[in-house]
Amino acid sequence: MSTEALAAGRDRVGQGIAFAVTGVAFMACFDATAKFLGANYSIVQLVFFRNIVALAFILPLVARAGGIAALRSRHPLLHGLRAVFALCAAFSFFFGLRFMPLAEAFTLAFAGPIFVTALSAPLLGERVGPRRWLAVLVGFLGVVVMLRPGAAALRVEALLPLTAALCYALVMLLSRKLPREEPVAGILFWTALIGVLATGLVLPFAWQTPTPVDWGLFVLLGVMGSLTMWFLTLAYRHAPAAVIAPFDYTLLLWGLLLGWVIWRELPDPWIWPGAAILIACGLYITHRETRKAPGATVPPVAQ
Repeated sequence: MSTEALAAGRDRVGQGIAFAVTGVAFMACFDATAKFLGANYSIVQLVFFRNIVALAFILPLVARAGGIAALRSRHPLLHGLRAVFALCAAFSFFFGLRFMPLAEAFTLAFAGPIFVTALSAPLLGERVGPRRWLAVLVGFLGVVVMLRPGAAALRVEALLPLTAALCYALVMLLSRKLPREEPVAGILFWTALIGVLATGLVLPFAWQTPTPVDWGLFVLLGVMGSLTMWFLTLAYRHAPAAVIAPFDYTLLLWGLLLGWVIWRELPDPWIWPGAAILIACGLYITHRETRKAPGATVPPVAQ
C-alpha cells in the first residue's frame, strides 16, 4: 500500500474518532435535557418530540434513498416490533433518569452489547463461541456488582436502564434480521413514524404546555437525538468498530460532568467496579465480533 493510501486511511480513522466523540457528546446532552425536562413533563411528551423532530431529519434521507420505494417492505411485522422495542427502551431509560444520577444510568445501559451477544444465538441462530459466552457471563457479573441484590441499598429504579438496554438490544437484533436490501432510511422512518403515532394518541391526555424556554428545549431534544445517530453512523462508516467502540464509553465521563454541574450528583461507589467489568467485557465482545467478521459494525452502546 502506498504512503498516500496509508495517510488517507489514517485521516479517515481520525475523522471516524472525531465523529464518535461528537456523537457521544450530543448523546450525553440529549439525555441530560431529557432528565431536566422529565422532572416537569410526561415521558410521553418527551418521546413524542424526540420522534417527530427525528422524522424531519429522516425524510431527506428517504428522498435520497428513492422516496416511496425506500419505504416499501415485505416485513411490516419486524418494523412494528422494532418500533415497539425502541419505544420501550426510550420510556424505560427516560423514566429511570428521573430517579438516578446520569452516570449510573449510562453505566447500566452499557449492558446493551452484552444483551445483543447473549440473545443473538437463540433469536438469530448466530454462533457465539465460548470466549464470548464467558465475556457475557462476566459482563452480567459486573451488573450484579452494581445492583448488589440483597443489599439494603438496592434500588428498583436501577432496573429501568437495564430494561432499556435489553429493549435496545432487541432493536439491534431486529435490525440484523431485516434483509440487507432494506434501506436504512426506511428502517429509521418506520421506527420514528410509529413512535410519533403511538405517543401522539396518548399525548392529549398527558400534555402540559411548555414554557417558552422549555419549547426550545423540546425542539433541542429532538435535534440532539437526531445528531447523535447521525454522527455515530458516520463514525462507524469511517473507522472499524474496534476503533470506535472505546469512544462510546466516554459517555460515562460526560455523565459525571453534566450530573455534577447541573444536579450535583455523585454515583454510588459500587458503580465503579461494576462499570470497569462491564466496559471491559463490552470491548472484548467488540474485538471478537470484528475478528469474526472483518468490517462488521457494532452498534453504539446507547440510544
